[in-house]
Amino acid sequence: MKRFAKYIGLLLIIVIAGGGTFAAYEWNADKPFRFRSLLDREVVKLAFEDPETLTSLGFLEGLGIKDHNAHLSDASLAHDQRLMAKAMEIKALIEAYSDSELSENDLLSKRIALYLLDYLEAAAPYQYHNYPANQLFGIQSAFPSFMQAQHQVHDLEDAENYLHRMTELPRKFNQYMEGLTLREERNILPPRFVVQRVLDEMNAFVATPPTENILYTALEEKLSSASDISDEQKSDLLARAVDLIETDVYPAYDTFIDYFNRVIDKTNSDDGIWHLPQGDEVYALALQFFTTTDYTADEIHEIGLREVDRIQAEILAILAAEGYDTSVGFTAAMEVLSANPDFYYEDSDAGRAQILEDYQIILDEIDAGIDSAFNIRPIAGMEVVRIPEFKEKTSPGAYYQQPAIDGSRPGRFFANLYDIKATPKFGMRTLAYHEGIPGHHFQIAIAMELEGMPLIRRMSPFTAYTEGWALYAEQVAWEQGFQNDPYDNIGRLVAELFRAVRLVVDTGIHHQRWTREEAIDYMLSNTGMAESDVVSEIERYIVMPGQATAYKIGMMKILELRSKAQNALGDRFDIRDFHDVVLKNGAVPLAILEELVDQYIAERNAQ
Repeated sequence: MKRFAKYIGLLLIIVIAGGGTFAAYEWNADKPFRFRSLLDREVVKLAFEDPETLTSLGFLEGLGIKDHNAHLSDASLAHDQRLMAKAMEIKALIEAYSDSELSENDLLSKRIALYLLDYLEAAAPYQYHNYPANQLFGIQSAFPSFMQAQHQVHDLEDAENYLHRMTELPRKFNQYMEGLTLREERNILPPRFVVQRVLDEMNAFVATPPTENILYTALEEKLSSASDISDEQKSDLLARAVDLIETDVYPAYDTFIDYFNRVIDKTNSDDGIWHLPQGDEVYALALQFFTTTDYTADEIHEIGLREVDRIQAEILAILAAEGYDTSVGFTAAMEVLSANPDFYYEDSDAGRAQILEDYQIILDEIDAGIDSAFNIRPIAGMEVVRIPEFKEKTSPGAYYQQPAIDGSRPGRFFANLYDIKATPKFGMRTLAYHEGIPGHHFQIAIAMELEGMPLIRRMSPFTAYTEGWALYAEQVAWEQGFQNDPYDNIGRLVAELFRAVRLVVDTGIHHQRWTREEAIDYMLSNTGMAESDVVSEIERYIVMPGQATAYKIGMMKILELRSKAQNALGDRFDIRDFHDVVLKNGAVPLAILEELVDQYIAERNAQ
């Protein structure tokens, strides 16, 4: 009955989201009458098999269904193969619908779903060409972050589920070990610095006294606001958490520590994916997936070099107007700017608290004043929080976490406060606009809230679109008057320059065989960024080949399409309507986005 109740709960969510009837026939039929029913049914089935995804999405808690919150997802090789087989089954089901029998919206959904599934099929031979435990992600950092940020504790059942998840950690670590061992057998090992970073992180984690571990302190904080749990029960729960950290959690981490200590001597300083078997083919596929274009690595490299020159010239022009000596060149001029102590907060707990407060002020200000550029706004709110301190050192400068679908958790802008010099005041507005409003929060929260849209299109992983939008949003904020201070505009241009440099260094590392040190030197020389940020960024590109190229490629395409619409429509162009076209269809490949804009232009011209 519990299993049946789960399905009913998920179906209710779909009915509410779609405003329609999801009949039993639609659930069981090989070919449901409604194409959207097929897509939603298959996504729901996949989500049902992944308890961590269900927790993150927040589908069921509002219906009182919580037992999935007691479990961790399956990470076994057998599960990987089942998922691949299931994906190909879904592809066949989708292809059973002819284009002629679908509505315009369903046809778009079909194209997007097949785009993803076709890529998955093409990439299947290389599915283990990655590093599942590295300095940015992997179970060793994802599990404590997930428990702190995603697992809600409102009552005793929630707390018991929290503890039970800890008991399942050894099983999941062992499943990860299956994948690590398979990769080792195929000579797929990360660069040596990655192994060292992971070892440093895990050794520090297990050296922490249990009562200071994030799993304990997060539970303690969650229990403090759970009024339905007695003080005696809270004490018992926390005591059991200490025991589990010592008997289950730390021994699980020790298995990884032992493994990486064993393989580190097999690794070297060949940092690009080219050093793996068939690495060149893998990188070409990665570029295709992340940019949703057919650009080659050489083409992307050249685009990056041109954009670096253009943006640096714009920054130098502003610096010259502000009285800086630009004859010394870009790097030296930026060093003078960055050395000004007025641009930094106090290096203290109070200074870091002020950064978070000021980020929130920036976001509240633009949220209240951006209506001139947008018709559509997300319902979900958003908040600024600090990246957990245990992983700040190896985390990016910031990232966004989507809100829960049921409204129980707002969107969150996570800010990295590890190095105070990495948060110059002139860059804060741009970063807040990128991660928050009108950047990721607008794009991702709006997509999640779209009515009549299949679930797959609310959560499509098209990086060129999502990151391209966030980078484009930085420019929109400037155009709308939120960065009138010339130094804030420098912050905007520095952020865009950063993404242009990424085109150069990502292709440099993975295609032109640059070393980690060469890439660090190039980024340091061409961005004016803090060295700590540069190192973590370059190390990120090494373990995520191709991903960093999506931002600038996506932004350039959106700007190109906006100019196309402006030129075609003249006085009839309204930026709010253009943004509707971009945002109201969810994330899409760039070629499809162009088709949508072309259709918008044709419809406006026909009026």
